[in-house]
Amino acid sequence: MNDALLCSAMAIAYIQKKMDSRFWWPILFALTMASPGALSQSTDALGFLSIDCGIEPGSSYVDPLTNISYVSDAGFIDTGVNRNISSDSLSPKLRTLRAFPNGTRNCYTQGRSHPWARPQISLNLDYAPGYTIRSPVVARGSKYLLRALFLYGNYDGLDGQLLAFDLHFGVNYWDSVSVADSTFFYVKETITVATAGYLSVCLVNTGTGTPFISGIDLRPLKPVLYPAANKGRSLVLFNRWNLGMESGYLWYPADPLDRFWGSWSFPGWNYVSTNSTVRNLPQDLFQVPSVVMQTAVTPINSSSILITWDPLPGAVNQFFPILHISEILDLAGTNQSRQFNIYVNGIHWLGDVMTPEYLYSDAVYSLLPFPSSPTYNISLEALSNSTLPPILNAFELYVTMSNTSVPSDVGDVDAMTVIKEWYRIQRNWMGDPCSPSAFVWDGLNCTYSLSNSPRVTALNLSSSGLTGEITKSVASFSALQYLDLSYNNLTGQIPDELANLSSLKLLDLTGNLLNGSVPSNLLEMAQNGLLTLRLDGNPHLCNNGTLCNVMPVAKKKKISTPVIVILCIVPVLILLAVIIIVWKVRKTQGLRKGSSVDPYNAFPKQTNNVLQLENRQFTYMELQNITNNFQKILGKGGFGFVFHGHLEDGIQVAVKMLSQSSSQGTKEFLAEAQHLTRVHHRNLVSFIGYCNEVNHLALVYEFMSQGTVQDHLRGRANNARALTWRQRLHIAIDAAQGLEYLHKGCKPPLVHRDVKSGNILLSETLGAKIADFGLSKAFLSETNSHISTLVVGTPGYLDPEYCNTFQLSEKSDVYSFGVVLLELITGLPPIVPGTENVHLAQWVLQRLDKGNIEDVVDPRLEGEYDINCVWKCADIALKCTAERSQQRSNMTEVAMQLKESLELENSYYNSGTNQNLYSEISNVSSNSAPEIGVSRMTEIFEPKVR
Repeated sequence: MNDALLCSAMAIAYIQKKMDSRFWWPILFALTMASPGALSQSTDALGFLSIDCGIEPGSSYVDPLTNISYVSDAGFIDTGVNRNISSDSLSPKLRTLRAFPNGTRNCYTQGRSHPWARPQISLNLDYAPGYTIRSPVVARGSKYLLRALFLYGNYDGLDGQLLAFDLHFGVNYWDSVSVADSTFFYVKETITVATAGYLSVCLVNTGTGTPFISGIDLRPLKPVLYPAANKGRSLVLFNRWNLGMESGYLWYPADPLDRFWGSWSFPGWNYVSTNSTVRNLPQDLFQVPSVVMQTAVTPINSSSILITWDPLPGAVNQFFPILHISEILDLAGTNQSRQFNIYVNGIHWLGDVMTPEYLYSDAVYSLLPFPSSPTYNISLEALSNSTLPPILNAFELYVTMSNTSVPSDVGDVDAMTVIKEWYRIQRNWMGDPCSPSAFVWDGLNCTYSLSNSPRVTALNLSSSGLTGEITKSVASFSALQYLDLSYNNLTGQIPDELANLSSLKLLDLTGNLLNGSVPSNLLEMAQNGLLTLRLDGNPHLCNNGTLCNVMPVAKKKKISTPVIVILCIVPVLILLAVIIIVWKVRKTQGLRKGSSVDPYNAFPKQTNNVLQLENRQFTYMELQNITNNFQKILGKGGFGFVFHGHLEDGIQVAVKMLSQSSSQGTKEFLAEAQHLTRVHHRNLVSFIGYCNEVNHLALVYEFMSQGTVQDHLRGRANNARALTWRQRLHIAIDAAQGLEYLHKGCKPPLVHRDVKSGNILLSETLGAKIADFGLSKAFLSETNSHISTLVVGTPGYLDPEYCNTFQLSEKSDVYSFGVVLLELITGLPPIVPGTENVHLAQWVLQRLDKGNIEDVVDPRLEGEYDINCVWKCADIALKCTAERSQQRSNMTEVAMQLKESLELENSYYNSGTNQNLYSEISNVSSNSAPEIGVSRMTEIFEPKVR
């Protein structure tokens, strides 16, 4: 018994050590082949795509060890620089890499839909006439194994100092690459289902070194393989082991799917093996090769095999383990037997007793992730009447990929892809156009919603050197509102299809070389006030809706000088008369509406700071009608009173009127109006219009029926129940995404400067949006991240570093958001009442020092929350409110961490009272012990083939 306990303890320590180095695969694996055999078919025929990053464009080679064909990455990306690794002893595919010193996000795109591909299987690349890459077409709905490879090799002579960057798969975070040893080969692998006709691998610069990549492998999989991977979930490899193999690695051709299988040795294990073939079941879900299943481990002087691991620090992991089991010893005619149970964290995982079949590959796996736990262990325990201990042949462990971002609308992506190729645009347009919001393509504005894909609403290609005709693909943006193609060299006619853009509000074609007539439908939209149409600077364009009639040179008549003078003077006189009439009417209306106001103190009409707005301009009389003569007051702030109103179509609005006594003035009005005009995000209050008349300045924006977060937390909202923890967590995520957009999505970025619970508004469904941009400031540039300014804001939310140094940055908003997050957790205001003005962050820290989160959580939550989730959120908030801005996270990291917290809460919420365990989904006997969503392959596909 003591030996068994000692063995288990040693196993735990050893396995944890192995886990800590799970991505450090020695370079030796690429130089030695642990399995013999030759290919019987071309890897092209198998649909393999193997990319060697950094080799010369148009070059290719065949690896002599595997017979796998490798091609240059130049056809899949147009940024980055090629670099060589000095050592000549390396395998050819490890001697080069591509580095990305420029740009935040650089992406590889694989499949027929990437911008450089032609619509056929063979990609005929322009840089190498006659050279063809036989690349597989990525099919929507198909399943793939995708692998990214990294070998630093000290290519830049910096020895990997602070070298770390993020890896994204499409729009979602995949993993981070942290180089701890320049000689180690790092492998990141995912199993995914393509949701479009292409797959993207993006490297994201996080400010800690230049991203690089050595290679990319794409391997098609049968749809039935790895059933836990589906359209809504991608699996990320944690590690994959071939147990019983003393050393080395196995991959293609030993494994026809080209999976890497590493060895795992432990002194407390006995190695067993066979030369007989281990067969797969007819509908095998994993197709583990026989060479892997021919080796196995059993415990020495023990009746159990114990595997344990810990989650990655700071990450919310949902684990999917797979145990591959086969009996490789012939027990027929003997008195020996092998039977065992399988437990996860002490809970019976498999409902019945495991009796491995001789020379048949079996698997125990989960279709749902394991519940959250500070540590995990899987135990294979022999039955008391079993003469042999448990056996384990191979082990795979996966985590779920974070699916927090939603890809852009497919039609918008296709249209942007065509535009980039059509005009050969050299901007760093990489990956998804709109998602994640922190990486929106330059020149684009996008809208976001909880239920739909992001949509392109504005496309600005002004002064971009565009030539040729206007591509008709522009008409594919069904949600497009603003299209600016001004000051380019566009020729040809304006496509009639642009009139099909029902949402289009602005079409700017100024300063091009367009010709022909303007489509009558566009002219009609402009005449009806539905479209602002700008056509100046196109000398060959007719804008009267008819065919251009050009008088033949021979029939032109000379026009006399007096006639020319008359033709010039008369229009000018008419224009002056119209201006005078309009001025008198406006002056009369202004005096009549402002008769009670001192004319010397009245607000002048904004002539020096003209609002360049495309939103609706309201008259003061219209505002009176909308608000029923300003009857219902929603609130009052530094700007003035906010009134409730209804537009003509019944849509509710909030009208913010600038009062004469307001501490904010015309400058703040202009600031907020201009900021609201150029920011578009689902978590920012939508701007509808403005009023800019003498004495009357007003902003009109969407009505948020549930008031402010502050009202709900202070009990001033018209509701009987306090916000639940899940509602508060969703509010925090919404607000974090809004701030993330201001900091990363706006060009230039914006600092809000007055983030507080009173400036976070709630919709009918408690969706949160950030309001009040009157104090916003824009960064001067991306390199100048601080702004010297007078300290403004709300006490309790003000960044102490900002107060001391007058240096404003996005981290000032992070501090204020941290205070809001603490409010959501505790239900208390920023300055805790009855505590001699103790700040909320200090109050929370004092109580958390005792180690009890319940001491700070709002008692109105009545314990209905996951403790791990609240602990994580408290940690996020305290990091946000750190004294020094350098110690604070940015809003992108905060938003990501909050979403991971929501996953914890969802696990708690979905588990009900079943001790956080998922209900059983397999077809085992209903009389079995409770299980964790497990299936056993042989139970699903009976009978077995003998």
